[in-house]
Amino acid sequence: MSFALPSLIASQMFGQRTIRPLTAATLCGLAFIKDTLIAIDSIKGHLLEIDPSSDNSKILNPHQVREFRDVAGLSVWADSLWVTRENSVYLSKFSSLGLEHFVTLPYPADGVAVWESTVYVSCQKLGCILIYDRNTRKEITRFSAPGVGVENLTVSLDTLWVCDRTEQTVYAMDRATGELQFSVLTPFECPTGIALHTNEDTGKETLFIAYASEEPYIRDNPNADSHELTYRDRTFIHPLHYHHEPDKQYALSNGYLIEMSYAEEIAPLDEVYLPDVEWRIALPSETERQKLKHIEPIGVPFTEEVIDGQRVAVFKFDALTPGERHIFGWKALLEVRGIKYRITPRDVENAPEISPEFQTRYLVDDDNLAMDTPIVRDAAIAAIGTETNLLRKMYNIRNYVYDELSYGIKPHIDTPDLVLERGIGSCGEYVGVLLALCRLNGIPCRTVGRYKCPPYSEHQGVPLQPDFNHVWLEFYIPGFGWLPMESNPDDVGNYGPYPTRFFMGLSWYHIEIGKGITFETLSSQGTRLTKDDIPLGDLAINHIRFTILKELPPFSD
Repeated sequence: MSFALPSLIASQMFGQRTIRPLTAATLCGLAFIKDTLIAIDSIKGHLLEIDPSSDNSKILNPHQVREFRDVAGLSVWADSLWVTRENSVYLSKFSSLGLEHFVTLPYPADGVAVWESTVYVSCQKLGCILIYDRNTRKEITRFSAPGVGVENLTVSLDTLWVCDRTEQTVYAMDRATGELQFSVLTPFECPTGIALHTNEDTGKETLFIAYASEEPYIRDNPNADSHELTYRDRTFIHPLHYHHEPDKQYALSNGYLIEMSYAEEIAPLDEVYLPDVEWRIALPSETERQKLKHIEPIGVPFTEEVIDGQRVAVFKFDALTPGERHIFGWKALLEVRGIKYRITPRDVENAPEISPEFQTRYLVDDDNLAMDTPIVRDAAIAAIGTETNLLRKMYNIRNYVYDELSYGIKPHIDTPDLVLERGIGSCGEYVGVLLALCRLNGIPCRTVGRYKCPPYSEHQGVPLQPDFNHVWLEFYIPGFGWLPMESNPDDVGNYGPYPTRFFMGLSWYHIEIGKGITFETLSSQGTRLTKDDIPLGDLAINHIRFTILKELPPFSD
C-alpha cells in the first residue's frame, strides 16, 4: 500500500523548511537552476541535484566522482558549471561535466560566482575576492574580503553575496565597487554555501545557506559500553531571511519564538530567618531584536518596578523562616532574532561629546574593576596605542584583551588586575577587563546578559537547559546609542585574526535581561543584602528552561 505525499505550495518549499539530503556529509557549493538546488558534497565528490520540497537527491556525476572530491565552491551560469578545487577554478558543460581549467591562484580558491562575463573568486589566504574577465581570463580588479574565514559566493544583478564560515555572516556587497552595504548573521554555525532563489511568479529573492559541521552524540554500542560519545557529520540547507534598516544601520535575520522560564527554589544550605523580604529578578528587555510578548509569574505573584528603564519583578514575603520552602519566578514568551549593526569609524568621527550624566555613570569604577591598579591602567594605554577614533579604540581594546586572555570558566569572578596577571578568564572576567579598559579610555559601557538559549533550533517543543549563564557588554556611541559586543566567543586564539561576528552583533539565542542593572537582588527590612551577608546561591537553587516553539515567519517586506 502506498500513500501520496501532500504537495507543498511555493512558500512552504522556499521559505520555511530545512532541506536535509539523506546521504550528504558535507555540502559546500550551492546554486539554483530554477526551483532545483545543485550542491557539492565535498567529501564524497557527489554533484547533487536536490528537490527542496522532498529532500530527494540525485547524483549528477556518477562517473566523475573522483574529479569533484574536495570541491569547495560552485556556481551556475547558463549551461556552465563553475567549481573551485584546491588552488584552481574550473568550468564545464552540464552535458559532459568534464572540468576545463580556468585560472590558478597561489593559494586555495574557496568560492566562485559568475555573472555574465564576470567571474568572482574568493581566497582566504590572499584576504580578497578576485574578479576576472571570463573571456580573457585576466584579473580585472580585487576587493578586500569582508571577513576572516573561508568565503563562498553568489551574485545577483547588483549585489555580490559573501558567506563567511568563521564569521557566521552573510555580507551584501556592491558587485561593481565592492562597497559593503550591510551584513546579517546566519542562524546556525559553519555556513559553507550560498545560493539565491528567485520566485518566477513574484520575483521575490530568497537566500539559501548550506551548513556543514560535526555534532557530538551518544552512540549505543552493543559491543562495548552502552553509551559512547562520538561525532557524526551534520549538513543541511536553510533559508536565510533578513530585514535591512538603512536609516538605523542594522539588519535583522532569522528568529524564533521562545518560551523562557526562570525560577528560584528556596533550599538554603543553612536555615535562616529573614523578615520582610523583597526578592527582585530582572525581566527580559525590549530591544530592536527582542520582543517580550507575554510574561506571567511562576509559583508566587509579583509586582513590577522599572529601574533605569528596565522592568524588574518584585516578589514579597512577610518572612522567610527556617524550614519554609517556595518556588517563584517568571515565564516569558519572547520573539528573538539575529542583529548586526553596520557602523564605520568614519560615521563616528563627528559624534557628539559624551554627556556629563553618562560620564559619571559609565566611566567610573562601580563594580570592582580595579581601574586604579597599575596593570589595568598600563593595559588601557597599550590597548589603544595612538588611536583616537572611538570605534577603532573599541575594536583595538577587544583585540588586545583577546591577545592577552584565554578562556577558562571559574566558579567565581576575579578583578581585572588578577585576570590580566593570570591570563585566563571566564566570560564575566572578560567583561570585567573590557569594562575597565573601555572606561579608562572614555568609552561608556555596561554589562548585559544573562543567558543564552541552547542553540538547537531543530529541537522545537523540547525543554532545553543551559549549562551556565553568560554575560556580554554594550558600549555607547553618542548619536547612535548602545551597541552590543560579545565577551569571549570571538576569541579564537592564536592572536587572531579575530572574527567580528559579535562585534556590534548578537545571534538569535542571546537573551537580553536587565541591561546595566543587577540581575537579581535580595532585600530584608528595606536593606539590600550583599553576598557577604548571604549569597543568593546559598539560599536558593535557580532553574532555567528554554523551549523553542517555532521559527518566526519571513519578514513581510
